[in-house]
Amino acid sequence: MKKTGAWLVRYALEQIGVRYTFGIPGVHNTEIYDELNNSKSITPILVTHEAGAAFMADAISRTTDHIGTIVTVPAAGTTHAASGIGEAYLDGIPMLCISGGIRRDLEFGYQLHELDQQKLVKPITKANFVIEKHQDIIPTIYEAYNIANQGEPGPVFVEVPVNIQLFTGDIDALPTYSKPEVKDNINAAAIRDAAQLLIDSKQVGIFVGWGARHASDTILKIAEHLQAPIATTLQGLATVPSNHPLHTGMGYGPASVPASENAFKKVDTVLAIGTRFGEIATGSFGIPAPEKLIHIDINPNVFDRNYKATICVESDAVIAATMLLEAINSLQSTAKSHPSEIASQIARDKEKYLNEWLSHDSKGRVNPACFFTELREILNDDDFVLADDGNHTFLTAELMPIHKAGHFVSPTDFNCMGYCTPATIACKLANPDKNVVGIVGDGAFVMTCMELATAAANQIGAIIFVFNDGELSQISQAQEKPYNRKTCSILSSVKFDGVAHATGCKYIKLDNNEDVKTGLTEALEASQNGQPVIVDVFVDYSKPTRFTQGAVATNLKRFPLGMKTRIIGRAIKRKITG
Repeated sequence: MKKTGAWLVRYALEQIGVRYTFGIPGVHNTEIYDELNNSKSITPILVTHEAGAAFMADAISRTTDHIGTIVTVPAAGTTHAASGIGEAYLDGIPMLCISGGIRRDLEFGYQLHELDQQKLVKPITKANFVIEKHQDIIPTIYEAYNIANQGEPGPVFVEVPVNIQLFTGDIDALPTYSKPEVKDNINAAAIRDAAQLLIDSKQVGIFVGWGARHASDTILKIAEHLQAPIATTLQGLATVPSNHPLHTGMGYGPASVPASENAFKKVDTVLAIGTRFGEIATGSFGIPAPEKLIHIDINPNVFDRNYKATICVESDAVIAATMLLEAINSLQSTAKSHPSEIASQIARDKEKYLNEWLSHDSKGRVNPACFFTELREILNDDDFVLADDGNHTFLTAELMPIHKAGHFVSPTDFNCMGYCTPATIACKLANPDKNVVGIVGDGAFVMTCMELATAAANQIGAIIFVFNDGELSQISQAQEKPYNRKTCSILSSVKFDGVAHATGCKYIKLDNNEDVKTGLTEALEASQNGQPVIVDVFVDYSKPTRFTQGAVATNLKRFPLGMKTRIIGRAIKRKITG
């Protein structure tokens, strides 16, 4: 039979369960867009910028059970989308990137958008393909989908030349997609050894990342059996509910909240699941090396990279956690029966830390703890909270409890500013029955705020809380003491009510703590009517987070003595002389 390449692309995307595509049509992909318009199961979404498209696709993969997909023009479309592709790659998020390509049936060079895209995307994708004939389209997209989801997930790039899209070609059949059987060759002996080590330990601590989010219930059972405190990575805040008595917070070293730091002081064995021990997760590698470490991850390359492990287990977190719990139960049929002082201490430390923030004088601006306390009160447990990259990220991590696994999203290892607004829109698009809120700094907001026009055009009631202090605060705070300068970290004034007017959003202003409760209620009401909302939060950033304090101290300690002396001396001199 004969089919156009564009028709075959649509067929393959439908087969693998794609529900939305994000991107901008151009001369090298209009045929695909025309086919997507004919699809009964796929909705193509026009964005204002391909970076927003990739962030949206990323959020779809994080908050639904289908893969986020972009459809872009070659060259500029790909370079614009690269930030979102890179975020997905380093954060381990599946994504399907469908790009148009120049004509391959002409002898002419210097075509419009002519660029070696494969070299461009190679460092930020798990695999990349160029379609050479119609017969390859369906199997290539199926393979791309499998690669994106297998092992540690990530983005895969498929280039479809425009001549193949436009013209018909011979194909033998239209195969339906079937999920391949994936065998997890887990080391059962290592699991038994891990179980025995956990039972023999004086005090176990559990450290979990995003890769363990589907194993939440099993991890909680392990923690309860061993009376082990649970700390998480930043992404791992979406792994276990923070209202569980053994949940402590993000990290467990000097850059963590007191509940984590204190609970892990006597830990002699750490069970780490689904984490790479990356820089943010460890507060710039400041967490103390555990005496004994059991490290479980689907990617064997993470083992012993930053922290030496006693036992390594390469496996999917769900399978490994299930087998580990069974092994623990077989070796120790009853859980620790004595009352846990750890849970009581965690509760006291959390309450004390929150009160410390609530009592902080925000001098007429919005106290972050007041804001997050009210937000937690008004949201349901299964609503979604997203954050961007900046000071607000760590305020959210420390002050906003997340009560359901998978319902907190933040860029982490790639750490890309501008992520939150598009991602929040996509999350709300795919989860219309849930409240979806984004927490974003003013610097990150201006990068992608015009994507709210996409939300308004599609009646997507995303709520964006802009933490407005007029600075790139995470950077300006880092500059202030050592430099006594804030070079290029003071923002130009942007009137966010004007952004709301331009994009069709409702605008709400929170000047102080008294405005918070009524402002949140008003925002949710507008959102439920399908209107996107910008909430301008005049936040007080004067009190630093534990993460910022700990990470700065850790890095300073690591400097050679001469460098440390020079930096401290310069800071003192500038403080005196101005």
